[in-house]
Amino acid sequence: MKIVGTLDCIGMYCPIPVAKTTIELEGLKPGEILEVLVDDPTAKKDFVNWCNSTGNKLLEMKEEDGIIKFYIKKK
Repeated sequence: MKIVGTLDCIGMYCPIPVAKTTIELEGLKPGEILEVLVDDPTAKKDFVNWCNSTGNKLLEMKEEDGIIKFYIKKK
């Protein structure tokens, strides 16, 4: 998977990470992948719902040392 950028949202609570991701994806081309770093556990549900509602694809979600990493492919 080729990641074109990383958005660091550590220390932010939803809906801020989702809002920042929306803005960041506006600058990407369709098919490009953005990595988003979050430490708010509620983001797991929020990002799944957001991807389902926007058509962007959540390729992977993994948690390492309290950091949740989302890999989102722009539609």
